[in-house]
Amino acid sequence: QVQLVESGGGSVQAGGSLRLACVLKGRLYSPPSLGWWRQGPGREREGIASIDVEGGVEYADSVKGRFTISKDNSGNTLWLQMVNLKPEDSGMYYCGADPFTRLRGRAWLLGGPGQYAYWGQGTQVNVSS
Repeated sequence: QVQLVESGGGSVQAGGSLRLACVLKGRLYSPPSLGWWRQGPGREREGIASIDVEGGVEYADSVKGRFTISKDNSGNTLWLQMVNLKPEDSGMYYCGADPFTRLRGRAWLLGGPGQYAYWGQGTQVNVSS
């Protein structure tokens, strides 16, 4: 059974930093595309940062220059380093893994995991002004 477990969320003041982690537990038979998605209060889920299966990295325009996505060599741990956080960054952050998607690059970030993908339970980020 495959599970994604996020951690690292919390409450910070504007300008602060957080580092989110997502650990993939279990075995996938093909390498997945990975990424972070965010859902704020009253807002739709949006792609924040992603690494597709070919290593292509994409960021939402709202977080470019402030967030950095990375993963370890095994691909089992995904991180999201967030600096200079703003109140509008508040929300539930989810990591997703999709070993079946054919989406790459920006399309992967915007399209997100498909119906057979895996999601974590989410970690809450609250940024106060």
